[in-house]
Amino acid sequence: MGQSAQLTHRPDTVEAVVARMRALDAALPERDGVAVFNRVYLAVTEAVGQRLAAGRFTDSRAVATLDVRFALRYLAAVDAAAAERRPPACWRPLFQYRGHPGVRPLQFALAGINAHIGHDLALAVVDACRALECEPCDLEDEFDRVGDLLVSLEERIREDLMPGPDLLQIADPLTHLLGAWSLERARDATWSAARALWALRRLPDVAEEFTQRLDAAVGFAGRMMLTPLPD
Repeated sequence: MGQSAQLTHRPDTVEAVVARMRALDAALPERDGVAVFNRVYLAVTEAVGQRLAAGRFTDSRAVATLDVRFALRYLAAVDAAAAERRPPACWRPLFQYRGHPGVRPLQFALAGINAHIGHDLALAVVDACRALECEPCDLEDEFDRVGDLLVSLEERIREDLMPGPDLLQIADPLTHLLGAWSLERARDATWSAARALWALRRLPDVAEEFTQRLDAAVGFAGRMMLTPLPD
């Protein structure tokens, strides 16, 4: 396993998150599955930072808080795996298959997005609401704006990692994989999950069960995404 480039403190700004992701990019082998996801996530986080610096968001504090809380979930999973602790179930397939020669870069990237959006984003909304002392509805505009940037992440992945049209035939298993998962649907489901978790915050046992089931379901989908494919 490659070096994790762990820091001794948790990043608390978008700039610090970007620095941590750049350190990971420099430390991990290029073909490593986590490195593949990290590169595309880094590009989107850099875009968030640039838009924040340019004053492109109505509520910069809310966007920055949500973005940092979101990224911390991924970075915590990286650190858990590096320390040989079990990351959340949604991330385990990516760390288990990160070096498998039969898994294509596009699969690694999509599995990372699946884990991060399907599980982490819902919890990050709740984290941000607690930090900002607000309700999820108060963050909906910011959620949508960050979601739009995540769509650009998916577009970047398709541009950078998809085989050329002469290689991607209709019967190719990768074609089927691409059609079986939708970022837009995942984002909608995440917003519903975030609202449900917020509503359950005064029922910690029920909230914990809901979170565990969400984690397991997202992890199962990620494992399917990382099915080794023939050349």
